[in-house]
Order: sequence, then structure tokens, then C-alpha cells
Amino acid sequence: MSIDTVPVAPRDEFSDYFPGRGARIRRYVRSLNPFKVVPLLLLVLVALAAPLFIPYDPVAVTGAASEAPNGTHWFGTDSSGLDVFSRTLAASRLNLSIALVVTVCATLIGAIVGLTIGMNESRRGPLGWASRGSARLVDLVEAIPSVLTGLVIIAFFGAGTSTLMISLSIILAPIQIRLVRTEVLRVRSEAYLDAARGGGQSEFQLTVRHVLPNSVTAAVENASVIFAVAIIVTAALGFVGAGVAPPTPEWGSMLARGSSDAAVGRWWPAAFPALALGITIAAVSTGFNELLRRRR
Repeated sequence: MSIDTVPVAPRDEFSDYFPGRGARIRRYVRSLNPFKVVPLLLLVLVALAAPLFIPYDPVAVTGAASEAPNGTHWFGTDSSGLDVFSRTLAASRLNLSIALVVTVCATLIGAIVGLTIGMNESRRGPLGWASRGSARLVDLVEAIPSVLTGLVIIAFFGAGTSTLMISLSIILAPIQIRLVRTEVLRVRSEAYLDAARGGGQSEFQLTVRHVLPNSVTAAVENASVIFAVAIIVTAALGFVGAGVAPPTPEWGSMLARGSSDAAVGRWWPAAFPALALGITIAAVSTGFNELLRRRR
């Protein structure tokens, strides 16, 4: 007598520890558009592994001045004899690192300050006045051009990577503050909060359980915009000489150095950093939006 065997599906260890999440993660991954996500992943990989791909010291003279792209120097050399390919890759690591730190700091500041203003703006007394005054101050700071604000801050505290990251965090935080504040005011007007308040929940419980998650989500989804703007402003400040000090490779300063060469026909010292900057902004904008957008 034979015994029929019933095939058993292989165990999903991830689902054993997190029931139901394995299927949701697989659906999420399958829903992603690879044409939007893969360029972002390649960009992150290149930035993380840049030292492995850089053939020359990015701050050392490695060839004759103003060599056109060739087999030895793929992107050519600039007017000082520095390898443009090595400097472009090294700059990608620096520019993306600055943008990442600025995005995290601006989002954290935006979440904390925006939540505080939104929760207290309708109150009476000094706390309400301070919240409303802070909201108007945020609107004023946001109205000032980012590059101009950055120039003023750097003029007071001096140029440098740390100063640049702090100034950009201050400049871009108002975008997140206003967004979180708007979401807080919207969530506080929802009817289910009145029901939760009638059920005995305190203001702290309402904030932590309902207002905070729904408000901060909008700031997280807006992180791609902050990241892209941080890259652009970093390059703009570097272009006018107020960003990262040379000879440290940075896309904006490389564009400034290469612009004079482009005027006499030597296009490569400026063209390749500009191309890297444009590709990065496009990849970040489309890739982050694809990863962070809500799926139903």
C-alpha cells in the first residue's frame, strides 16, 4: 500500500517572526517601478563604493593640464592637471553625504517644531501667542532665497562642511515645519479625535497615537524634495565660492573651476560634474518618490 505525499510549501522564516509582513513586503517590492528605483540604487552604490572606483587621488596632480578625455583619464584633466573622473566620483560621495545629513536634520526639526506649533497655535495665552508668532517667523524665513540665507550664515560663521550642513538644515527646516504644522491642523479637525477625546484619552495620548504618525508621514514623503534641494543649494554655494573649500572635490566648485575652461573650448572639466549633478537630482526625485509614495 502506498502513501500519497502532500507537497509542503517551503517555510518563510521572515513570516514566522513577522506574521503577514512578508507578503506585504513582497507586494511592495513587486509594485516598484525598476526604471525609477534602479538609478537611485546605482547612485547610492557608486557613492558608497566610490573609493574602490577612483583611479587617482582627487586632490593630486596626475597628468598634464587640460587633457581631453582619453584612455588614461576618462573624463580628462582640469587646468591644474587633476583627474576629472576621480574628482567627480569623490564629489558624489561628499555631496550626497551633505544632502543626507541635511535632510535628516531638517526633517527632525520640522517634525518637532511643526508639531509643537500646530498643537498649541489655537491655545490662548503666552503659549498660543508664541506658537502663532513662530508660524509667522517660519513663513518669513521660508520666503528668503535659500542661497542668500546660506551666504549670510556662512559669512558670519565661515565656510566649511559642518557650517554648510548646519546652515542648510536651518534653511530647509521651515519647509518641513510648515508641512507638518498644516498636517497637524488638518488631523486635529478630524471627527475621530473628538471621539477619542470623549473616550478619555489625554492630549498627550492623542498626540502620540493619532496626530504625530499622520503628520510626520507627510514630512517623510517630502524628504526627496529636501534631499534634491540640499544638493542644488550645496552646488550653488560651492559655485560662488561659499561652500566646501577647495581643493576638496565638490560639484559646485568644480563647475566654477571648469566654467573658464569651457569658455575657451575645454568643455570636459565642467560638463561631467554638471551631468553628474543633473543625473543625481533626477534619480533622487524619481527614486525617492517611488519608494516613499503611499500604496493602497
